[in-house]
Amino acid sequence: MMAVKKIDGRSEKARLTRARILDAAGELFVRDGYGATSLQDIAERAGCAVQTIYYGFGNKQTVLKEVVDRTIAGDDEPVATMERPWFREALAAKTATEHLRQHVGGTRAVLDRVAPIMKMLEAAAATDPAIGELWPDQEDPRLTVQTAAATSLLGKQGAKSDLTVERAADILFGLLSPELYLLLVNDRQWSPTDWENWTYETLRPQLCEALSAE
Repeated sequence: MMAVKKIDGRSEKARLTRARILDAAGELFVRDGYGATSLQDIAERAGCAVQTIYYGFGNKQTVLKEVVDRTIAGDDEPVATMERPWFREALAAKTATEHLRQHVGGTRAVLDRVAPIMKMLEAAAATDPAIGELWPDQEDPRLTVQTAAATSLLGKQGAKSDLTVERAADILFGLLSPELYLLLVNDRQWSPTDWENWTYETLRPQLCEALSAE
């Protein structure tokens, strides 16, 4: 029993240290830029030795990838977006409009977290070719998520009958993009609630029949 507790204690300490490193890296990358932030800077902010970062991550590019992946997920759990509770709850909605409302709300929570790192990530990729290799060429994972949402939504009461899944996914992909979120919330100073309400009201007639038809 004592041995088990000791191992668990070490694991928890390692988890907390890793979380501090990612928190520190995220703050410094956004504040100072990826290129201007060194692993030593991150170690000092996290209160650990730089060797700890090398041992746990290997290099700065891997730290960045984990910061991005963790920010999108909202936690350290290795659970894909389509298995997240908010996404599953939206899929379980009985009508198309209910599904859309929950999907927009869940996406807003993701964009709230992701928006601050988007410009930093673009700048990092422009100056460091290795950044692009962290996410190998494949279908945009956002499109995969929106296609799954569109497939489910179009099969529900109240969905437009003349839409293809591909077109519905494209509409969701465009209006729920981080670029549009940044434009309205950061540049035009909309509140996230205003963005959520406007986006839902804009998407609803595109994807759903008139409310009286449900």
